[in-house]
Amino acid sequence: MTAQPPRPRPAATPAQAISAMDDLIAASMIGQQEMAQRLGLNVTDLTCFGYVLQAGENLLTAGELATRVHVTTGAVTGILNRLERAGYVTRRPDPQDRRRVRVAAVPSAVARAYALYQPYYDRLNDLFADYSPEEIAVLADWFTRATVLANAYREERRADEGGNRDGDGDGGGLADAGDAEDAEDAGDAEDAEDAGDAV
Repeated sequence: MTAQPPRPRPAATPAQAISAMDDLIAASMIGQQEMAQRLGLNVTDLTCFGYVLQAGENLLTAGELATRVHVTTGAVTGILNRLERAGYVTRRPDPQDRRRVRVAAVPSAVARAYALYQPYYDRLNDLFADYSPEEIAVLADWFTRATVLANAYREERRADEGGNRDGDGDGGGLADAGDAEDAEDAGDAEDAEDAGDAV
């Protein structure tokens, strides 16, 4: 990717920028639904799988995954049960603490996901080539800070409503939780049995 020198950008107000962001989020949410269907998953499970991929060799514990997706450990147990049954992840005992479980992606599932997503990310990289390193740094900073803001606001809303509702998420990318199916699976007998594992 060859960075281009800065060029004039169309002027925009914060309101116009937020409107453009809303359009991107909407497109991402619809795209996530379609990607999940192609992979035989629901959106929440695909989101969790995305975080497993993002972690790479630094395997996440079930508890760490629950924190990233903003669901309870009971709900993440249901998610992992479904992903394991579908052949996307395996659960391994933590070598440092056998009471804990770490989550690893199945290589064939990784290949299926990348076959769908890599062409899209290639196009995003081509788009970034139209921006200078300084502009990309501003974009990365804004995305990072906006994600922190979005998560904080969601937690505030949950606290105001008097509970931590699972499957309440924002749209976008490989990391979007938003499916009420988690609560149902968390109540399955198999999930209840697995919930005894330390996280």
